[in-house]
Amino acid sequence: MTHLTADSMAELFAGAVTLAKSGEKVSPRGMSTREVRDVHLLLTQPRARLLYAPPTRLVNPAFAVAETVWHLSGSDAPWIFDYNARLRQYADDGVLRGAYGPRMRNWAGRVDQLARVVEILKEDPDSRRALIQLYDPAQDAAGHKDVPCTLGFRFHLRNGRLHMATMMRGQDVWIGMPYDVFFYSVLHELAAGWLDAKLGEFHLHIGSLHIYDEHVEQAELLTSLTASPLMPELRTPWTGFDDLLDQVEAHDVTGHPGWDAMAETLHSYRLWKDDQRAQAWRAADKIDGPLGQALTAWYGELQRRSSKPAATAGVR
Repeated sequence: MTHLTADSMAELFAGAVTLAKSGEKVSPRGMSTREVRDVHLLLTQPRARLLYAPPTRLVNPAFAVAETVWHLSGSDAPWIFDYNARLRQYADDGVLRGAYGPRMRNWAGRVDQLARVVEILKEDPDSRRALIQLYDPAQDAAGHKDVPCTLGFRFHLRNGRLHMATMMRGQDVWIGMPYDVFFYSVLHELAAGWLDAKLGEFHLHIGSLHIYDEHVEQAELLTSLTASPLMPELRTPWTGFDDLLDQVEAHDVTGHPGWDAMAETLHSYRLWKDDQRAQAWRAADKIDGPLGQALTAWYGELQRRSSKPAATAGVR
């Protein structure tokens, strides 16, 4: 097994990209890929979660926020396509059958696994049974287009610190990893808050760490990165949590500075998508912290792409 440790997402991403580029060539589903098997990534500061690596790799922070809210709320509703239209290609009859939210918050229509994790660790802080399972053979053997890359989550509360591990069958380092780690680490931080624990280490166990050949040339341009800053705290009580997520999805003020920045990010991006570009820029400029910086950079990237000839323009 290969191990990588970093204090922030930027450093973890840079190391993982370098590792994936050195991998063995394989072609699952006919797609040329470089792969390293059995990889363990350790992020020591989970709140340093937002990748900002201009100009080589820019992420859409609005999608990172939207996907996180979508997962945490237990949803598989199609509003997520408003933030990433490319997801539609993986949908069956308009629904992403591998959506994490229903599996996490309403497994088989009966179990809120997230609530159960909190219950278990409150009853027995030393428990080894605090797990969330996402992969479901009953669903995922059916041949749907969308099969979860994430198998599940494991939580250990030790000496007042909550440690979390994510198990993945595969991780696309260039496209998926920045968004996946954003969601995972928000989940980690929230669970620590619900248990009145300090935030421990975040571990990511990957069966296949890979990069598609089409992204290798771009990845070669990635140089040393500045460490990702800490995001504002997101801890919030369990009681009322689902209502808070509804407010963020609706771009409403929550009264919580960290979650208000998330809601403002979604609001700004919707303005952009509605061709109210000047208002979107102004809204992004008002967002304090890493999200505002990343959103402004993303708008610059979208403008750059739109100025290219149609034949060579990038895909949003």
